[in-house]
Amino acid sequence: MTAEVNPHLWFPEPALAFHPERMGDTDIHPLRGLLRYGPYSSGLVADPVRVATIAPGRDAQALYALIKELNSEIRPKERSEYLPSWQGFRHTFKLSIAAAPGGCHVKFDGRLEDEMKDAPAPHVVLADRLVRAIQILQARRTDFDVVFVYLPARWSTAFVGGKGDDFDLHDHLKAATAARGIPIQIIREDRAAAYRDRASVMWRIGLALYAKAGGVPWKLADADPGTAYIGISYALRPVASDRPRFVTCCSQVFDAEGAGLEFVAYDAHDVEVHRENPFLSKGEMFRVMSRSLDLYRRRHLGRTPRRVIVHKSTEFKEAEVAGCMDALHLCDAVDLVQVVEDVGWRATRIERDRRTGDKAAAAYPVARGSLLPLGGRETLLWVHGDVQGIVDDGGSYFQGKRSTPRPIRLVRHAGHGPWDETARSVLALSKMNWNNDSLYDPLPVTMSFAKVLARVVKRMPDLGRKPYQFRFFM
Repeated sequence: MTAEVNPHLWFPEPALAFHPERMGDTDIHPLRGLLRYGPYSSGLVADPVRVATIAPGRDAQALYALIKELNSEIRPKERSEYLPSWQGFRHTFKLSIAAAPGGCHVKFDGRLEDEMKDAPAPHVVLADRLVRAIQILQARRTDFDVVFVYLPARWSTAFVGGKGDDFDLHDHLKAATAARGIPIQIIREDRAAAYRDRASVMWRIGLALYAKAGGVPWKLADADPGTAYIGISYALRPVASDRPRFVTCCSQVFDAEGAGLEFVAYDAHDVEVHRENPFLSKGEMFRVMSRSLDLYRRRHLGRTPRRVIVHKSTEFKEAEVAGCMDALHLCDAVDLVQVVEDVGWRATRIERDRRTGDKAAAAYPVARGSLLPLGGRETLLWVHGDVQGIVDDGGSYFQGKRSTPRPIRLVRHAGHGPWDETARSVLALSKMNWNNDSLYDPLPVTMSFAKVLARVVKRMPDLGRKPYQFRFFM
Protein backbone atom coordinates (compact mmCIF):
# COMPACT_ATOMS: atom_id res chain seq x y z
CA MET A 1 0.00 0.00 0.00
CA THR A 2 1.32 3.47 -0.83
CA ALA A 3 0.47 6.96 0.35
CA GLU A 4 1.13 8.42 -3.09
CA VAL A 5 -1.69 9.83 -5.21
CA ASN A 6 -2.02 10.17 -8.95
CA PRO A 7 -0.33 13.09 -10.73
CA HIS A 8 -2.67 16.04 -10.98
CA LEU A 9 -3.68 18.07 -14.04
CA TRP A 10 -4.50 21.76 -14.32
CA PHE A 11 -6.91 23.49 -16.70
CA PRO A 12 -6.69 27.24 -17.41
CA GLU A 13 -9.47 29.66 -16.54
CA PRO A 14 -12.29 29.51 -19.16
CA ALA A 15 -12.80 32.63 -21.28
CA LEU A 16 -16.17 34.35 -21.76
CA ALA A 17 -17.48 35.88 -24.99
CA PHE A 18 -19.10 39.34 -25.14
CA HIS A 19 -20.06 39.54 -28.82
CA PRO A 20 -21.57 36.95 -31.20
CA GLU A 21 -19.30 37.88 -34.12
CA ARG A 22 -16.20 39.68 -32.79
CA MET A 23 -14.19 36.66 -31.66
CA GLY A 24 -11.62 38.85 -29.94
CA ASP A 25 -14.15 40.28 -27.48
CA THR A 26 -13.30 37.79 -24.72
CA ASP A 27 -12.10 37.97 -21.13
CA ILE A 28 -11.77 35.56 -18.21
CA HIS A 29 -13.12 38.28 -15.89
CA PRO A 30 -16.92 38.64 -16.43
CA LEU A 31 -17.31 42.19 -15.09
CA ARG A 32 -14.16 43.51 -16.71
CA GLY A 33 -15.33 42.02 -20.00
CA LEU A 34 -18.70 43.76 -19.70
CA LEU A 35 -17.04 47.13 -19.19
CA ARG A 36 -14.63 46.60 -22.08
CA TYR A 37 -16.98 45.15 -24.68
CA GLY A 38 -20.57 45.51 -23.47
CA PRO A 39 -23.04 42.62 -23.09
CA TYR A 40 -23.26 39.73 -25.55
CA SER A 41 -26.82 40.66 -26.57
CA SER A 42 -26.12 44.37 -26.94
CA GLY A 43 -28.80 46.05 -29.08
CA LEU A 44 -31.26 43.17 -28.75
CA VAL A 45 -33.02 44.26 -25.53
CA ALA A 46 -35.66 46.99 -25.75
CA ASP A 47 -34.46 50.38 -24.51
CA PRO A 48 -35.36 51.50 -21.87
CA VAL A 49 -35.93 48.71 -19.35
CA ARG A 50 -39.25 49.68 -17.76
CA VAL A 51 -39.53 49.01 -14.02
CA ALA A 52 -42.79 48.52 -12.13
CA THR A 53 -42.80 48.55 -8.31
CA ILE A 54 -44.57 47.04 -5.30
CA ALA A 55 -43.78 48.59 -1.91
CA PRO A 56 -45.31 49.93 1.31
CA GLY A 57 -46.26 53.57 0.78
CA ARG A 58 -43.87 54.76 3.51
CA ASP A 59 -40.94 52.90 1.85
CA ALA A 60 -41.61 53.76 -1.78
CA GLN A 61 -39.04 56.57 -1.80
CA ALA A 62 -36.35 54.22 -0.45
CA LEU A 63 -37.04 51.84 -3.33
CA TYR A 64 -37.00 54.66 -5.89
CA ALA A 65 -33.68 55.87 -4.45
CA LEU A 66 -32.17 52.41 -4.87
CA ILE A 67 -33.34 52.21 -8.50
CA LYS A 68 -31.92 55.68 -9.09
CA GLU A 69 -28.65 54.49 -7.57
CA LEU A 70 -28.29 52.10 -10.51
CA ASN A 71 -27.45 55.14 -12.65
CA SER A 72 -24.64 56.29 -10.32
CA GLU A 73 -20.89 55.68 -10.44
CA ILE A 74 -19.67 53.90 -7.31
CA ARG A 75 -16.26 52.64 -6.22
CA PRO A 76 -16.10 49.28 -4.42
CA LYS A 77 -15.33 49.11 -0.69
CA GLU A 78 -14.44 45.41 -0.72
CA ARG A 79 -12.85 42.91 -3.12
CA SER A 80 -11.21 45.89 -4.81
CA GLU A 81 -8.63 43.64 -6.48
CA TYR A 82 -11.50 41.89 -8.34
CA LEU A 83 -14.58 44.14 -8.31
CA PRO A 84 -14.46 47.05 -10.80
CA SER A 85 -16.19 50.33 -10.05
CA TRP A 86 -19.87 50.33 -10.93
CA GLN A 87 -20.12 52.84 -13.78
CA GLY A 88 -23.88 53.01 -14.12
CA PHE A 89 -26.44 50.80 -15.83
CA ARG A 90 -26.34 52.66 -19.16
CA HIS A 91 -22.56 52.61 -19.42
CA THR A 92 -22.43 48.88 -18.57
CA PHE A 93 -25.36 47.51 -20.56
CA LYS A 94 -25.94 50.25 -23.16
CA LEU A 95 -29.53 50.65 -21.93
CA SER A 96 -31.49 53.08 -19.81
CA ILE A 97 -33.81 52.37 -16.89
CA ALA A 98 -37.20 54.09 -16.81
CA ALA A 99 -40.17 54.01 -14.47
CA ALA A 100 -43.17 52.19 -15.91
CA PRO A 101 -46.40 54.23 -16.36
CA GLY A 102 -48.34 55.38 -13.31
CA GLY A 103 -50.67 52.39 -13.09
CA CYS A 104 -47.69 50.04 -12.64
CA HIS A 105 -46.78 51.08 -9.08
CA VAL A 106 -48.62 49.39 -6.19
CA LYS A 107 -48.31 50.92 -2.71
CA PHE A 108 -49.57 49.33 0.52
CA ASP A 109 -51.04 51.47 3.27
CA GLY A 110 -50.78 50.84 7.02
CA ARG A 111 -53.77 48.50 7.08
CA LEU A 112 -51.62 45.64 5.79
CA GLU A 113 -49.33 45.80 8.81
CA ASP A 114 -52.32 45.96 11.14
CA GLU A 115 -53.72 42.82 9.53
CA MET A 116 -50.36 41.05 9.87
CA LYS A 117 -50.11 41.94 13.59
CA ASP A 118 -53.56 40.51 14.33
CA ALA A 119 -53.23 37.39 12.17
CA PRO A 120 -52.18 33.99 13.62
CA ALA A 121 -50.26 33.37 10.38
CA PRO A 122 -48.87 36.74 9.20
CA HIS A 123 -46.98 35.11 6.33
CA VAL A 124 -50.29 34.03 4.78
CA VAL A 125 -51.64 37.59 4.95
CA LEU A 126 -48.51 39.10 3.43
CA ALA A 127 -48.23 36.50 0.68
CA ASP A 128 -51.89 36.98 -0.25
CA ARG A 129 -51.57 40.77 -0.51
CA LEU A 130 -48.38 40.54 -2.57
CA VAL A 131 -49.92 38.05 -4.99
CA ARG A 132 -52.97 40.31 -5.36
CA ALA A 133 -50.63 43.20 -6.18
CA ILE A 134 -48.97 41.04 -8.82
CA GLN A 135 -52.38 40.26 -10.28
CA ILE A 136 -53.06 44.00 -10.55
CA LEU A 137 -49.81 44.47 -12.46
CA GLN A 138 -50.55 41.48 -14.66
CA ALA A 139 -53.38 43.47 -16.25
CA ARG A 140 -50.72 46.03 -17.34
CA ARG A 141 -48.15 43.46 -18.47
CA THR A 142 -47.32 45.23 -21.74
CA ASP A 143 -46.36 48.42 -19.86
CA PHE A 144 -43.36 47.08 -17.90
CA ASP A 145 -40.43 44.67 -18.18
CA VAL A 146 -39.44 43.86 -14.58
CA VAL A 147 -41.13 44.37 -11.20
CA PHE A 148 -39.16 45.50 -8.14
CA VAL A 149 -40.69 44.27 -4.85
CA TYR A 150 -39.52 46.02 -1.67
CA LEU A 151 -39.68 44.07 1.61
CA PRO A 152 -38.96 46.16 4.74
CA ALA A 153 -37.15 44.55 7.67
CA ARG A 154 -40.15 45.06 9.97
CA TRP A 155 -42.01 42.38 7.93
CA SER A 156 -39.31 39.76 8.49
CA THR A 157 -41.47 37.58 10.75
CA ALA A 158 -43.69 36.93 7.73
CA PHE A 159 -40.88 35.87 5.40
CA VAL A 160 -41.10 32.25 6.58
CA GLY A 161 -43.84 30.08 8.00
CA GLY A 162 -44.27 28.73 11.49
CA LYS A 163 -42.80 25.53 12.86
CA GLY A 164 -43.53 22.66 10.50
CA ASP A 165 -44.80 25.01 7.77
CA ASP A 166 -42.76 24.65 4.57
CA PHE A 167 -43.17 28.28 3.49
CA ASP A 168 -40.64 30.72 2.09
CA LEU A 169 -41.88 34.11 0.87
CA HIS A 170 -39.13 34.51 -1.73
CA ASP A 171 -39.87 31.14 -3.35
CA HIS A 172 -43.63 31.65 -3.03
CA LEU A 173 -43.43 34.93 -4.95
CA LYS A 174 -41.15 33.45 -7.61
CA ALA A 175 -43.60 30.59 -8.14
CA ALA A 176 -46.55 32.99 -8.39
CA THR A 177 -44.83 35.34 -10.85
CA ALA A 178 -43.17 32.64 -12.97
CA ALA A 179 -46.56 31.08 -13.62
CA ARG A 180 -47.70 34.50 -14.93
CA GLY A 181 -44.57 35.21 -16.98
CA ILE A 182 -43.53 38.18 -14.82
CA PRO A 183 -39.86 38.64 -13.82
CA ILE A 184 -39.39 40.19 -10.37
CA GLN A 185 -36.46 41.58 -8.41
CA ILE A 186 -36.96 41.25 -4.67
CA ILE A 187 -35.26 43.98 -2.62
CA ARG A 188 -34.95 43.33 1.11
CA GLU A 189 -34.27 46.32 3.32
CA ASP A 190 -31.98 44.30 5.60
CA ARG A 191 -29.90 43.00 2.69
CA ALA A 192 -29.59 44.85 -0.62
CA ALA A 193 -30.75 48.18 0.78
CA ALA A 194 -28.46 48.03 3.82
CA TYR A 195 -25.31 46.36 2.48
CA ARG A 196 -22.30 48.65 2.88
CA ASP A 197 -20.58 47.98 -0.46
CA ARG A 198 -22.95 49.72 -2.83
CA ALA A 199 -20.82 48.88 -5.88
CA SER A 200 -21.33 45.16 -5.21
CA VAL A 201 -25.07 45.67 -4.71
CA MET A 202 -25.37 47.59 -7.98
CA TRP A 203 -23.40 44.96 -9.90
CA ARG A 204 -25.66 42.19 -8.61
CA ILE A 205 -28.92 44.02 -9.16
CA GLY A 206 -27.77 45.40 -12.52
CA LEU A 207 -26.78 41.96 -13.86
CA ALA A 208 -30.03 40.41 -12.63
CA LEU A 209 -32.13 43.25 -14.07
CA TYR A 210 -30.50 42.93 -17.49
CA ALA A 211 -30.96 39.15 -17.57
CA LYS A 212 -34.56 39.34 -16.32
CA ALA A 213 -35.34 41.86 -19.07
CA GLY A 214 -34.24 39.21 -21.58
CA GLY A 215 -30.57 40.12 -22.00
CA VAL A 216 -27.53 37.82 -22.21
CA PRO A 217 -24.51 39.37 -20.42
CA TRP A 218 -21.96 36.81 -21.69
CA LYS A 219 -21.54 33.32 -23.08
CA LEU A 220 -18.73 30.77 -23.09
CA ALA A 221 -15.99 31.54 -25.57
CA ASP A 222 -14.46 28.07 -26.08
CA ALA A 223 -16.60 24.95 -26.00
CA ASP A 224 -17.36 21.93 -28.15
CA PRO A 225 -20.23 23.01 -30.45
CA GLY A 226 -21.60 19.48 -30.55
CA THR A 227 -21.97 19.00 -26.78
CA ALA A 228 -25.06 19.55 -24.64
CA TYR A 229 -25.10 19.75 -20.83
CA ILE A 230 -28.12 18.71 -18.77
CA GLY A 231 -28.67 19.17 -15.04
CA ILE A 232 -31.27 17.17 -13.10
CA SER A 233 -32.65 17.96 -9.67
CA TYR A 234 -35.59 16.71 -7.60
CA ALA A 235 -37.89 18.67 -5.31
CA LEU A 236 -39.61 16.86 -2.44
CA ARG A 237 -43.05 18.12 -1.49
CA PRO A 238 -44.14 18.13 2.16
CA VAL A 239 -45.34 14.75 3.40
CA ALA A 240 -48.72 16.29 4.29
CA SER A 241 -49.32 17.40 0.70
CA ASP A 242 -52.12 15.64 -1.17
CA ARG A 243 -50.11 15.87 -4.40
CA PRO A 244 -47.23 13.65 -5.59
CA ARG A 245 -44.34 13.69 -3.12
CA PHE A 246 -41.81 15.20 -5.49
CA VAL A 247 -41.29 17.03 -8.74
CA THR A 248 -38.65 16.05 -11.22
CA CYS A 249 -36.97 19.16 -12.45
CA CYS A 250 -34.80 19.17 -15.54
CA SER A 251 -32.94 22.44 -15.54
CA GLN A 252 -31.71 24.29 -18.61
CA VAL A 253 -30.24 22.13 -21.30
CA PHE A 254 -27.06 24.11 -21.92
CA ASP A 255 -25.41 24.17 -25.32
CA ALA A 256 -21.76 24.67 -26.15
CA GLU A 257 -21.91 28.40 -25.42
CA GLY A 258 -23.55 27.89 -22.06
CA ALA A 259 -26.88 29.23 -23.33
CA GLY A 260 -29.78 27.66 -21.47
CA LEU A 261 -32.64 30.03 -20.97
CA GLU A 262 -35.39 27.41 -20.63
CA PHE A 263 -36.03 24.23 -18.68
CA VAL A 264 -38.68 21.52 -18.38
CA ALA A 265 -40.37 20.25 -15.21
CA TYR A 266 -43.12 17.78 -14.42
CA ASP A 267 -44.51 15.61 -11.63
CA ALA A 268 -42.84 12.20 -11.46
CA HIS A 269 -44.75 9.14 -10.28
CA ASP A 270 -42.67 5.98 -10.82
CA VAL A 271 -39.95 6.79 -8.31
CA GLU A 272 -38.20 5.13 -5.37
CA VAL A 273 -37.07 7.25 -2.43
CA HIS A 274 -33.96 6.19 -0.52
CA ARG A 275 -33.02 8.39 2.45
CA GLU A 276 -34.98 11.33 1.04
CA ASN A 277 -33.25 10.95 -2.34
CA PRO A 278 -35.57 10.06 -5.22
CA PHE A 279 -34.43 7.72 -8.00
CA LEU A 280 -36.37 7.42 -11.25
CA SER A 281 -37.52 4.29 -13.02
CA LYS A 282 -36.22 3.58 -16.50
CA GLY A 283 -39.43 4.97 -18.00
CA GLU A 284 -39.38 8.19 -15.96
CA MET A 285 -35.71 8.86 -16.80
CA PHE A 286 -36.45 8.19 -20.47
CA ARG A 287 -39.22 10.78 -20.23
CA VAL A 288 -36.92 13.39 -18.64
CA MET A 289 -34.13 12.87 -21.17
CA SER A 290 -36.49 12.81 -24.15
CA ARG A 291 -38.06 16.14 -23.22
CA SER A 292 -34.63 17.61 -22.53
CA LEU A 293 -33.39 16.46 -25.94
CA ASP A 294 -36.48 17.98 -27.57
CA LEU A 295 -35.68 21.28 -25.86
CA TYR A 296 -32.17 21.22 -27.31
CA ARG A 297 -33.39 20.32 -30.79
CA ARG A 298 -35.99 23.09 -30.72
CA ARG A 299 -33.21 25.63 -30.15
CA HIS A 300 -30.85 24.07 -32.71
CA LEU A 301 -33.00 23.61 -35.83
CA GLY A 302 -33.74 19.95 -35.06
CA ARG A 303 -30.09 18.95 -34.70
CA THR A 304 -29.15 16.23 -32.19
CA PRO A 305 -26.04 16.89 -30.08
CA ARG A 306 -23.03 14.72 -30.75
CA ARG A 307 -22.32 14.37 -27.04
CA VAL A 308 -24.46 14.80 -23.93
CA ILE A 309 -23.10 15.28 -20.40
CA VAL A 310 -25.72 14.84 -17.65
CA HIS A 311 -25.10 16.14 -14.11
CA LYS A 312 -26.98 15.24 -10.94
CA SER A 313 -26.09 15.25 -7.26
CA THR A 314 -26.98 11.61 -6.52
CA GLU A 315 -25.74 8.42 -8.13
CA PHE A 316 -27.27 7.09 -11.33
CA LYS A 317 -29.06 3.81 -10.58
CA GLU A 318 -29.01 1.04 -13.18
CA ALA A 319 -32.56 1.84 -14.32
CA GLU A 320 -31.69 5.53 -14.68
CA VAL A 321 -28.64 4.71 -16.79
CA ALA A 322 -30.77 2.50 -19.04
CA GLY A 323 -33.40 5.24 -19.43
CA CYS A 324 -30.76 7.80 -20.39
CA MET A 325 -29.16 5.50 -22.94
CA ASP A 326 -32.49 4.68 -24.58
CA ALA A 327 -33.46 8.35 -24.88
CA LEU A 328 -30.03 9.51 -26.08
CA HIS A 329 -29.26 6.61 -28.44
CA LEU A 330 -28.74 8.97 -31.41
CA CYS A 331 -25.84 10.72 -29.63
CA ASP A 332 -22.31 9.47 -30.24
CA ALA A 333 -21.32 9.79 -26.58
CA VAL A 334 -23.22 10.05 -23.29
CA ASP A 335 -21.55 10.87 -19.97
CA LEU A 336 -23.57 10.49 -16.76
CA VAL A 337 -21.70 12.34 -14.03
CA GLN A 338 -22.57 12.58 -10.35
CA VAL A 339 -21.43 15.90 -8.86
CA VAL A 340 -20.70 15.48 -5.14
CA GLU A 341 -20.43 18.77 -3.27
CA ASP A 342 -19.74 17.54 0.27
CA VAL A 343 -16.21 16.16 0.01
CA GLY A 344 -13.75 15.56 2.87
CA TRP A 345 -10.64 15.94 0.74
CA ARG A 346 -8.32 18.94 1.17
CA ALA A 347 -5.00 19.77 -0.48
CA THR A 348 -2.11 22.18 -0.08
CA ARG A 349 -0.04 23.62 -2.89
CA ILE A 350 3.64 22.78 -2.50
CA GLU A 351 6.31 24.93 -4.10
CA ARG A 352 10.09 24.66 -4.24
CA ASP A 353 12.04 27.47 -2.61
CA ARG A 354 14.03 29.32 -5.28
CA ARG A 355 17.06 29.79 -3.03
CA THR A 356 17.34 26.51 -1.14
CA GLY A 357 15.44 24.16 -3.43
CA ASP A 358 13.45 22.83 -0.46
CA LYS A 359 9.74 22.11 -0.81
CA ALA A 360 7.27 24.04 1.36
CA ALA A 361 3.63 25.11 1.48
CA ALA A 362 2.93 27.92 -0.99
CA ALA A 363 1.56 31.32 -0.04
CA TYR A 364 -1.58 30.67 -2.11
CA PRO A 365 -4.00 27.73 -2.13
CA VAL A 366 -4.47 25.04 -4.76
CA ALA A 367 -5.19 26.51 -8.18
CA ARG A 368 -8.74 26.51 -9.47
CA GLY A 369 -8.88 24.01 -12.31
CA SER A 370 -6.69 21.41 -10.57
CA LEU A 371 -7.83 17.85 -11.21
CA LEU A 372 -6.74 14.81 -9.22
CA PRO A 373 -7.97 11.42 -10.51
CA LEU A 374 -8.95 8.91 -7.81
CA GLY A 375 -9.35 6.02 -10.21
CA GLY A 376 -11.02 5.15 -13.47
CA ARG A 377 -14.47 6.41 -12.44
CA GLU A 378 -13.79 9.22 -9.96
CA THR A 379 -11.82 12.43 -9.83
CA LEU A 380 -11.48 15.52 -7.64
CA LEU A 381 -11.83 18.93 -9.28
CA TRP A 382 -11.03 22.22 -7.57
CA VAL A 383 -13.70 24.62 -8.84
CA HIS A 384 -12.76 26.90 -5.95
CA GLY A 385 -9.13 28.01 -5.69
CA ASP A 386 -6.42 30.41 -6.76
CA VAL A 387 -6.80 32.12 -10.16
CA GLN A 388 -4.18 33.95 -12.20
CA GLY A 389 -4.91 36.87 -14.56
CA ILE A 390 -7.80 38.43 -12.65
CA VAL A 391 -6.10 41.22 -10.74
CA ASP A 392 -4.51 44.09 -12.64
CA ASP A 393 -0.94 43.26 -11.62
CA GLY A 394 -1.30 39.69 -12.90
CA GLY A 395 -0.97 38.15 -9.45
CA SER A 396 -3.10 35.57 -7.68
CA TYR A 397 -6.76 35.98 -6.81
CA PHE A 398 -8.46 33.72 -4.25
CA GLN A 399 -12.22 34.30 -4.11
CA GLY A 400 -13.39 34.68 -0.52
CA LYS A 401 -9.81 34.74 0.83
CA ARG A 402 -10.69 32.32 3.63
CA SER A 403 -10.34 28.61 4.38
CA THR A 404 -8.69 25.86 2.40
CA PRO A 405 -10.56 25.35 -0.90
CA ARG A 406 -12.58 22.15 -1.01
CA PRO A 407 -12.88 20.22 -4.29
CA ILE A 408 -15.97 18.61 -5.73
CA ARG A 409 -15.95 14.92 -6.59
CA LEU A 410 -17.02 13.81 -10.06
CA VAL A 411 -18.20 10.21 -10.39
CA ARG A 412 -18.77 8.85 -13.88
CA HIS A 413 -21.62 6.30 -14.03
CA ALA A 414 -21.54 6.04 -17.83
CA GLY A 415 -19.07 7.19 -20.44
CA HIS A 416 -15.36 6.70 -20.94
CA GLY A 417 -12.17 8.46 -21.97
CA PRO A 418 -10.12 11.17 -20.25
CA TRP A 419 -11.64 13.67 -17.83
CA ASP A 420 -10.50 16.69 -19.83
CA GLU A 421 -13.77 17.67 -21.52
CA THR A 422 -15.87 16.93 -18.44
CA ALA A 423 -13.61 18.97 -16.14
CA ARG A 424 -13.31 21.89 -18.58
CA SER A 425 -17.08 22.06 -18.97
CA VAL A 426 -17.66 22.08 -15.19
CA LEU A 427 -15.23 24.97 -14.79
CA ALA A 428 -16.81 26.90 -17.65
CA LEU A 429 -20.38 26.32 -16.47
CA SER A 430 -19.44 27.58 -12.99
CA LYS A 431 -19.12 31.04 -14.60
CA MET A 432 -22.60 31.11 -16.20
CA ASN A 433 -24.69 32.36 -13.27
CA TRP A 434 -25.91 35.85 -14.22
CA ASN A 435 -27.48 36.38 -10.80
CA ASN A 436 -24.35 37.41 -8.90
CA ASP A 437 -21.11 39.36 -9.35
CA SER A 438 -18.62 36.63 -8.42
CA LEU A 439 -15.99 35.20 -10.74
CA TYR A 440 -17.53 31.74 -10.38
CA ASP A 441 -19.93 29.59 -8.38
CA PRO A 442 -18.78 26.54 -6.39
CA LEU A 443 -20.91 24.34 -8.67
CA PRO A 444 -21.57 24.25 -12.42
CA VAL A 445 -24.70 26.15 -13.39
CA THR A 446 -26.37 22.86 -14.34
CA MET A 447 -26.44 22.04 -10.64
CA SER A 448 -26.79 25.47 -9.01
CA PHE A 449 -29.74 26.40 -11.25
CA ALA A 450 -31.32 22.99 -10.70
CA LYS A 451 -31.38 23.66 -6.95
CA VAL A 452 -33.15 26.98 -7.45
CA LEU A 453 -35.65 25.52 -9.87
CA ALA A 454 -36.46 22.56 -7.64
CA ARG A 455 -37.03 24.83 -4.65
CA VAL A 456 -39.45 27.10 -6.51
CA VAL A 457 -41.19 24.67 -8.85
CA LYS A 458 -42.52 22.50 -6.04
CA ARG A 459 -44.62 25.52 -4.96
CA MET A 460 -46.28 25.93 -8.35
CA PRO A 461 -49.84 24.54 -8.39
CA ASP A 462 -49.80 23.58 -12.06
CA LEU A 463 -46.62 22.74 -13.93
CA GLY A 464 -48.10 22.41 -17.41
CA ARG A 465 -46.11 21.01 -20.33
CA LYS A 466 -44.47 24.09 -21.85
CA PRO A 467 -40.82 24.90 -21.11
CA TYR A 468 -40.18 27.67 -18.60
CA GLN A 469 -37.77 30.58 -19.02
CA PHE A 470 -35.25 30.64 -16.21
CA ARG A 471 -35.26 34.46 -16.00
CA PHE A 472 -38.60 34.22 -14.16
CA PHE A 473 -36.94 32.14 -11.40
CA MET A 474 -33.75 34.19 -10.85
